[in-house]
Amino acid sequence: MKKFFGFLSNDVFLGTLIALLSVFTAVASYQGAMADSEQNKYEILGMQSLNDGNAEYLRTNQDITQDYNYFDNWYLNVDERPEIADYYQGNFSEQLQAAIERDPNTVWDDQYYTDMYADSDAFFEDSDVNFDLGSQFDERGDQLQLVMLIMALGLALSAWGSLLPAEGTMRMMFSLFGLITFIVGIITYLTAVPNVVV
Repeated sequence: MKKFFGFLSNDVFLGTLIALLSVFTAVASYQGAMADSEQNKYEILGMQSLNDGNAEYLRTNQDITQDYNYFDNWYLNVDERPEIADYYQGNFSEQLQAAIERDPNTVWDDQYYTDMYADSDAFFEDSDVNFDLGSQFDERGDQLQLVMLIMALGLALSAWGSLLPAEGTMRMMFSLFGLITFIVGIITYLTAVPNVVV
C-alpha cells in the first residue's frame, strides 16, 4: 500500500499540490470579494429604486387626488358654468382623459390606476430585480468563501506534510488529506452558483 501511495511523499507532487492549492485559494478569495462588491452594488441600486418607487407612489396618490378634485369640480359646473368646467377639464391628467375616452360612464377603471402607477411600479420592479441580483451574488460569495476555506485547509495540511521526513507515513497522510481537500474544493467550486448573468 505504501508503494501505491508512495507518490504522495514525492517533493515534486507536494510542491505542485501546494502551488495549486495556493492558486485556487487566491482565485476563490478574489472572486468572493468581487461577488461581495457586486452584492453591495445591487443592494444599493435596489434601495435607490425602492426609494424612488415610494416617492413616485406618493406623488401619484397626490395626482389621483387632484384628478378626483378636478373631475368633481368639472362635473358640478359642466351644465351651469361651462367656462369653469372647461378650466377643470383642461387640468385633467392624460390618464384621466384617456379613461374618459374609453368609457365616460366608468371613469375610474382599473386601467386608469394601472396607467397612473406605471412609473412607481417600474421602480418597484427594478428594485426587485436588483435585490434578486444582490441575493445571487451574496450566495455566490458565500460558496466561494467555503471553497477558500477548504483550499486553505488543504494548503495547511500539505504544507505540514512537506515539513515531515520523506520516508515517514505521516507525510503521506498529510499529503493525502491535502489532495482530498483539493479535490473537494474543486468540486465545491464547480458546483457553486455560476457567475450571475446581469
